[in-house]
This record gives sequence, structure tokens and C-alpha cells, in this order.
Amino acid sequence: MGASTGLRGSATPLAQVYDCAMLDLDGVVYRGQQAIEGVPERLAEAAAGMRLAYVTNNAARPPEEVAAQLTGLGIPAEPKDVVTSAQAAAREAAKVAERGAAVLVVGGPGVEQALQAHDLRPVRSAAERPKAVVQGFHPAVDWRQLAQGTFAVRAGATWIASNLDRTVPTAGGVAPGNGTLVDAIAAAVGRRPDVVAGKPFRPLFDETVMRIGCSRPLVVGDRLDTDIEGANRIDADSLLVMTGVTDLVSLCAAPPEQRPTYLSWTLAGLLTSHPEPGGESGGWRVNDWLVHVDGRRVVVVEQGSDVDDGLRATAAAAWAWADANAACDTAADLDLRELVALFRH
Repeated sequence: MGASTGLRGSATPLAQVYDCAMLDLDGVVYRGQQAIEGVPERLAEAAAGMRLAYVTNNAARPPEEVAAQLTGLGIPAEPKDVVTSAQAAAREAAKVAERGAAVLVVGGPGVEQALQAHDLRPVRSAAERPKAVVQGFHPAVDWRQLAQGTFAVRAGATWIASNLDRTVPTAGGVAPGNGTLVDAIAAAVGRRPDVVAGKPFRPLFDETVMRIGCSRPLVVGDRLDTDIEGANRIDADSLLVMTGVTDLVSLCAAPPEQRPTYLSWTLAGLLTSHPEPGGESGGWRVNDWLVHVDGRRVVVVEQGSDVDDGLRATAAAAWAWADANAACDTAADLDLRELVALFRH
């Protein structure tokens, strides 16, 4: 699709249109230690028409651990169904390091296992003269690992980051993610990584297509800056769900490169048709919903019963307004209080 100012329509449920769903995990499939309500049943139904790939920027855990967690939540999954940024980063390392070569790990078992799958030798010391450094998040990463990574990068090793996510969700709240740890090495060496494997960059998507064997994937996520922007970068279609980090305000403020092809409050959007918003003199319509921007205030002119349609009409109206006023205003300035209160109920 690429970046667009509007949502696309589909008269056929998405699970029958695409041959694979590239599903983000936290905020899409589960939240914390619990499956999001209704997700196991919806994924079981979607699996009748498409492959399901669980695609994560988190490099900390091997696919076996992720698959076991999903199965424990009532979502049957095998390790081959899980694709991690560590696997994509390891493939990038294999492009610059010959079989058996040392690759320094700044991370945990997820990175080590991924490197071993490519017959590369994970090491922890720059004294091993590694050809590459692979850096992926793990709670055990400390100053010593960061120092060894710095020494190796300064010595000329190719630096590959699994992802640049600034934060990672934990049971205690939002904590620093791999991006902040990458920043530490970047500050010490005076440059950024040579390659970033995870979303929104291409390697993780290519890794998923290669492993799953799909030809028409649908990227499904809750984050505009990784899942949706990544889909647009590789010209893939996407479905944004509102069960994770994206709220109504950030959705309406999304720049063109972070706008999804399809939009749904929940993962039920895989199983439904998607009417395309249409512009008319009174605003933007989706079935019984008509939403208009009056000055800076987003107004529901006509209200229907399907809240997904209301969400789509709201996004279309906000994006059209933002594009028309790009020279002087941003969609972050819109007054969405009426819509926030309406959708909250």
C-alpha cells in the first residue's frame, strides 16, 4: 500500500484475503501475562484461512519459549510459528561473518541461539576479535556487556542491533528497552549501528516471509512507529488494533507513513469486512457514522452502532484535516474530547 491519507476497504474478511498474518505480540495477542479477551478464539477462526506468524522485536527469548507461552494462553503455537528480531539479526551477521566465526553478543539466550542456528560462534569478549556485534535486549545486559560491545565496534566489527525500541513493557511498568542500550554504545563509539534488524526496518519482515513461506502477508500490530511504519516501508498492507499502546489521540495524529490500511478496535478485525471511508460535504462517512472536523473540534454528525465504523470515520476525518492543514497545524492540536468520551462508553 505505502503511505496513504485514507483507509482501504475490503468486502471480504481479511483472513480470507491474505495468506499470512504477521502478528505482533504484546498489545495484540496478549497484555502482560494474559491473553487479550477473545484473541484465542479469533486466532483459531482466522487460522482456517491464513497462516499465523508471531513476530516480535524482543530478542530476549528463543522461539521455543514464546511458543510455550502462547500455548499456555490457549493459542496453539510451535517454535516455527515464532519469528524474532534476534533471528533476523543473526541472518544479517551471517552475511558478514563466515561459518564458525566469532560474533560478540550483547544480549541473552535468544541472540545466542539465533547465531548458533547460522553456525556462528557467540562470544562475550572483544578479545575474541569478533567479526560482528549483535545487540539485543535482555534484562541481564550490564555495563560489562556494553563495554565489550563498545571495544568490538571500535575495533571494526560490524554492529547489528536487533531493534531500537526505546521502552519495553514489564510487570512493574514501562522500562528502558534495547534502543536505550544501543544509545549507550553509540555515545561511546560516536556512531549508530550498521544494521537494525527489527521493525520498522526490513530484515525482520523478510525473515518472516522466508520462514513462513507467504506471498501476501498482512502486518497486524498496535504500534504506529514499528508495526505500521514497517509495513508501509516494505509496501505491505496492515491492520492496526487499539488494544495496545495506540490511543485515539495518537491515531488521529499519525503522519502518512504511519497510517494503516485497515483499522479495528480489536483483533476481530481479521474476521470482518472493512468498509472504506468516503468523503462528503458533511465530513467522512462509514456506513451510519458521519464525522466532521469543525475548526479544530472533531464532531460526530451521525452515530451508528458499529464502533469500528466510528473509529474509521474519525481517523479518516482527522487525517484529511491534517493533510489539508499541514503547513500550519498538526492533528495533535485537534479537540477529540467528544470522541474520547463517546468511545470510552
